[in-house]
Amino acid sequence: MQPLTLYVLDLSRPAGADPDAAIIRRQVGDAVLRTDDLGVTRGDGIFETILVHQGVAQAMDAHLDRFARSAAMMDLPAPERALWRRAVEVAAAEMAPLAPFAAVKFVMTRGVETEDIPTGFAYGFVPDDPAGARLDGIDVVLLDRGYRHDVTETSPWLLQGAKTLAYAVNKAALREAARRGAHDVIFVSSDGYVLEGPNSTLIARIDGVYITIPVALGVLPGTTQGDLFAALELAGAPTRVSELFPADLTTADALWLCSSTRGAAPIRSVDGAPVTVDREVTAMMNDALGARTT
Repeated sequence: MQPLTLYVLDLSRPAGADPDAAIIRRQVGDAVLRTDDLGVTRGDGIFETILVHQGVAQAMDAHLDRFARSAAMMDLPAPERALWRRAVEVAAAEMAPLAPFAAVKFVMTRGVETEDIPTGFAYGFVPDDPAGARLDGIDVVLLDRGYRHDVTETSPWLLQGAKTLAYAVNKAALREAARRGAHDVIFVSSDGYVLEGPNSTLIARIDGVYITIPVALGVLPGTTQGDLFAALELAGAPTRVSELFPADLTTADALWLCSSTRGAAPIRSVDGAPVTVDREVTAMMNDALGARTT
């Protein structure tokens, strides 16, 4: 996922000033972060990754909403929406002639510890091709996240539900999945509630109803899942947000993990137990995602 475009944001400028003047084009490989930036030394920051199709960023408002929510949970300054929107638009437009299927990641750190100015940047890249995962499905394992399902109420300082730069645990979970011969993970709370993937949202179809997990359980609000539920409802399919347990996954009609760059990937096994892959619905889901214009 080599960056192809890079922009630095001047977050010291007055709010409301011309966004374009605060978005600075840099060469890929240029120095962007100081070695004492808290995003580097502490993982103290937030990010979002937006899919770009033909130069148009998908689900922009949902991603900006989640970015602002993460900032509030982290006690970071509220992101200036117009500035971050414009940065994503500029990076996305530059990606259009380079690749029809691309992504833009945008990041805000707390900045240098001795200063009170966040660091901001955005870059465009070409993600891994999701075609194989969408067609053949993925194998997942269940891993204990180590927190109770009510962690957001009992321990909000643990920041469950914020999209932070501190991804070491998520990456370790994916490596554990690989050691077990799987592609991905579904986290389970220490008291037995199904949660989410390290970088994806779960959708389960049980008795014909499409179900996802409540954000009250400390999961990220899924931008892709939100668009998929809208498409399913438009097609007349029932949807629901509710709690699920590992036993529910064994009786599900079908399961998917959804993320911005992979779209809807059907799950073909959970802890080695086979799951039916519904290729027709999977194709409909990904067609709906590809048809988005915003």
